[in-house]
Amino acid sequence: MFELSLMCPEDRVESLSDALDALDALSVSVEDADAQTDAEQALFGEPGMPAPKGGWQRSRITALFADAAVAQEAADLLQAQDFFVGCQVLAMAAVPDQDWVRLTQSQFAPVEITPTFWIVPTWHEPPAQARELIRLDPGLAFGTGTHPTTRMCLRWIAAHPGQGRVLDYGCGSGILAIGAAKFGAREVVAVDIDVAAVQSTELNAAANNVALAAGLPDRADGVYDLVLANILATPLKVLAPLLCAHVAPGGHLVLAGILERQADELIQAYAAHCRLAVADREDGWILMTATL
Repeated sequence: MFELSLMCPEDRVESLSDALDALDALSVSVEDADAQTDAEQALFGEPGMPAPKGGWQRSRITALFADAAVAQEAADLLQAQDFFVGCQVLAMAAVPDQDWVRLTQSQFAPVEITPTFWIVPTWHEPPAQARELIRLDPGLAFGTGTHPTTRMCLRWIAAHPGQGRVLDYGCGSGILAIGAAKFGAREVVAVDIDVAAVQSTELNAAANNVALAAGLPDRADGVYDLVLANILATPLKVLAPLLCAHVAPGGHLVLAGILERQADELIQAYAAHCRLAVADREDGWILMTATL
């Protein structure tokens, strides 16, 4: 394989990336050309959402091609385009053969939730101290245990075992539903608007030998002793009446996907239904809970 590296301003990232795709690039990645310097810029979005911008002021685009001829042809064609003004070709070089599967897997290590509760990819041996674990491989659905919002929810679940009926609203990979089942929930229902997430949840539940019911949001029925929702602040505000209506008297509501600066917005949105409070914090994210 051959790697073609380009430099471009933020407003050309999308055009160049699309062009590289059309020119048979095997993959296209974008990174901050000023990373690890004083000019480095933070660029991130809320979980499950795209970044607020498509690139950095000085973006480095790297494209992989099957061979040198295809890479060179792509470079020649791009430089002839009007939208390439202000961009430049940095380098083109052969990429050493590697075991890409092994390299990808090496990026995902076991994740500690508590000293005895771990998320472990299937290709890893569980840590010796793990008493409870979830086997989960990275996939299309959000929720692998690496994000602070997921870890905070799982810590709450581990600290409150034996819930009766549990609803995971916006289940993604199903990791929270599986965690609830592992920690003694009597019945677990997991719902999501994304059919792929429902399928992912079912597969992950089977891989972890837990029983749960997964489906689209209309699968949620009645009230639950615990309602979990790790999504985004804006939909959480919109869903306030619905989520609270699913919580049984004396039951728990656990919300995540919330930045620290959004706490007051959530408190106000839920004020007519319950008293939300911050229960946990990690890396600028918060967990909010209420007992109805």
